[in-house]
Amino acid sequence: MKKIIVLALIGLMAQLIDGSLGMAYGVTSTTLLLMVGLSPAIASASVHLAEVVTSAASGYSHFKFGNVDMNIVKKLVLPGAIGAFSGAAFLSYIPAVIIKPYISLFLLGIGIYVIFRFLMLKISAVPVDKEESEKRGKLYRPVGFAAGFLDATGGGGWGPLTTPLLLTQRHLTPSMAIGSVNFSEFAVSLSASIGFFLFIGWETLYWQIVLAMMVGGVIAAPFAAWLVKHLKPALVGVLAGGIIILTNLRTILKEFFSLELFQEMHYLLPLLLIWFILIVAAVRKKS
Repeated sequence: MKKIIVLALIGLMAQLIDGSLGMAYGVTSTTLLLMVGLSPAIASASVHLAEVVTSAASGYSHFKFGNVDMNIVKKLVLPGAIGAFSGAAFLSYIPAVIIKPYISLFLLGIGIYVIFRFLMLKISAVPVDKEESEKRGKLYRPVGFAAGFLDATGGGGWGPLTTPLLLTQRHLTPSMAIGSVNFSEFAVSLSASIGFFLFIGWETLYWQIVLAMMVGGVIAAPFAAWLVKHLKPALVGVLAGGIIILTNLRTILKEFFSLELFQEMHYLLPLLLIWFILIVAAVRKKS
């Protein structure tokens, strides 16, 4: 029972972060599931199956509020779904002991990006000229495929990779960019889940993990809507990014360098101090 509560809290926290930032549900969930001992394939499969429900609810909400550009969704959905299915196949056939530290490296990079994106950059559409906007629009399909593939293999990455591209489009507001990404994420999560079912089997999934994360995510959804209006995105981004960085760095230090916990502290303690400084900076950030 205690484990179920912990898993529900993981789903709840991940949904709170995703609802506030428009990204990082998969990255946060996968990071925490890897930390409690799941293999990369099982962790990613569990996250994507839970995300089928949470992304459907999120996408529907964005659609109802008019935050979805269907022309962009059409360009992202098919490449993203194909990439996610391919990523699920790739991850399912790679031994967990080999792929786990590299997944942690990828997630570590995403954690750094999340902090940079929400602390260092202004969260608004980036003004570019019409020619540049059209040029970047041609990147939807290849970026969609790459984001879908990395999302399935790393357990997250769809939002962090596609949202910045959409924010550079002149005709899109930030809410439209985030809404379109969230709406298309349902197809990516569903495709990845089908891939994992085919390649690792239904019986390998821990259904209590999936259901607990679904429940946590559903409970968190309305609170996330409130949170996004009351907490600074920069603060949520730094908190989430710090958790992702520290937990994955522990895996990297253990797997690549075979360090014990007391040895890891030589690296983790300075990072904790830096994290605290960044949290203070996020609190003081005006916009």
